[in-house]
Amino acid sequence: MKIHHGLEEFEPLPFAVVTSGTFDGVHKGHQQILRRLKSVAEASKGQTVLITFWPHPRLVLDPEYNLKLLSVFEEKALLLAEYGIDHLVRIPFTKDFSQLSSEDFIRQILVDKIGTKKLVIGYDHRFGRNREGSFEYLKTNASDYGFEVEEIPRHEIDHTVISSTRIRKALADGNIHIGNEYLGRKYSLEGRVIEGNKLGRKLGFPTANLDVEAEHKLIPSDGVYAVEVEFEDKILKGMLNIGFRPTIEDAGRSIEVNIFDFDHDIYGKVLKIHFSQLIRREEKFENLPELKLQLKKDRISALRILK
Repeated sequence: MKIHHGLEEFEPLPFAVVTSGTFDGVHKGHQQILRRLKSVAEASKGQTVLITFWPHPRLVLDPEYNLKLLSVFEEKALLLAEYGIDHLVRIPFTKDFSQLSSEDFIRQILVDKIGTKKLVIGYDHRFGRNREGSFEYLKTNASDYGFEVEEIPRHEIDHTVISSTRIRKALADGNIHIGNEYLGRKYSLEGRVIEGNKLGRKLGFPTANLDVEAEHKLIPSDGVYAVEVEFEDKILKGMLNIGFRPTIEDAGRSIEVNIFDFDHDIYGKVLKIHFSQLIRREEKFENLPELKLQLKKDRISALRILK
């Protein structure tokens, strides 16, 4: 997959099969669009193009909302590459760009810059200033622009429409199983191992404290989770705590993972965490021996979940 940071050097393609959107999380609904995109391109001997926007439009248009994302751009690019996308076009989203009309978006970007011959969009997808560009508008005017348009129906699980918003809420509430079901994979995040207070080692449960450097990455709700830890191409089992560690005074919010049967110096290394299930909410214990007893129970629960 070739990544284009902007359209300045993009040469129009002979037969571009195109979709556009934020594709946050690349969830099952998005995957349905990607499979169709590739199928159409193979049948027409064309090339697939996915146009996305970074930063996420809401971060620009409504910064006070403090949107947290399922995937930052680098994560999204890796996921899209797995679906055989030929060209990923990253358009810088600014307030000026947000004022581009749907007519100008179609003419200037889809037609002139990309060379679109087939446009595949998801259910209720809109684009252009104030989201004025609809499927109905495209279908009515597609022949004037020289391309065909196809809308992919919404994807549902148990009569629930899958969306990035629903997945964000599920993860923020600790409902990892729901988020994973909608994503079609385990939710993940990356963090660099930093120095901690080493209390876990004293309790017999040494932890790696993680610094998640991606500013807008969604962190699931506080609690203890069964996780898989990806490190140097290996998948290890563990349990992870997110929260303020209320049993310990003056402890700030942290993310720390206890990797089972693992004893290596990994300070400064990057770990990728794959969330399997919430074991319990964070709670305060009377003393450290009680906390240690609970950690033993948590390990048993995590191993049962991960087996």
